[in-house]
Amino acid sequence: MYHPDLIRHPDSCPALVLNADYTPLSYYPLSIWPWQTAVKALCLDRIDVVSYYEREVRSPSARLKLPSVIALKQYVKPSQFPAFTRFNLFLRDKFACQYCGSGRDLTFDHVIPRAQGGRTTWENVVTACAPCNLKKGGRTPREAAMPLAIPPIRPTSWQMQEHGRRFPPNYLHETWRDWLYWDVELEA
Repeated sequence: MYHPDLIRHPDSCPALVLNADYTPLSYYPLSIWPWQTAVKALCLDRIDVVSYYEREVRSPSARLKLPSVIALKQYVKPSQFPAFTRFNLFLRDKFACQYCGSGRDLTFDHVIPRAQGGRTTWENVVTACAPCNLKKGGRTPREAAMPLAIPPIRPTSWQMQEHGRRFPPNYLHETWRDWLYWDVELEA
C-alpha cells in the first residue's frame, strides 16, 4: 500500500517542537526543526519523541524512523516580549495596513515621523500598505487625516502567539494536529 511518508525526502520531514509542557514553542513561525537537528537532539537525550513519520533514515549499521513530534526534556521559559522585527510587526498588526486595512504591498510606517523625532519602537511603528505610507508621507496620522485602526503597542509574546494562531502554515502533518490549536478549521 502507498504511504506518502515512505517516499518523502528526509528534508521534507521536519519535527514539530513542543516545550517540556507539551505546548508548541511557537505558533508563528511554527516551531519546527529539520530532521537532522531532531535526530541529533535525540542522540544527546535532550528530547522525547512523541510521534514518528513512517520515513526512516539508514546507515550501514542502523535504521531510525524520523521523529515528527518531539518534546524538549527541559522547559524553555518564553521571553515576555518578542523582538522588534518587520515580521513581528506585521504579525502584531495581523498583516493588515493600519490605515486602510489592505493586506497587500505592506511596509512599515513611523506614526510620529523620524523627521519629527519619532523613534523606531513598537509604540511608534505600524504596518502600512505602500499607497497609504506614501500618502501619509512625513506627517502624523492627525496631520494627514488618516486615523489608525488600532494604536500601536508593545505586544507580549502571548499576544503574538494568539495572533499567530490565526495564520496556520500551508502544511501540517497529521501527527502534529493534536498538539496545535488553530482558530480556523484545518483542511486534511
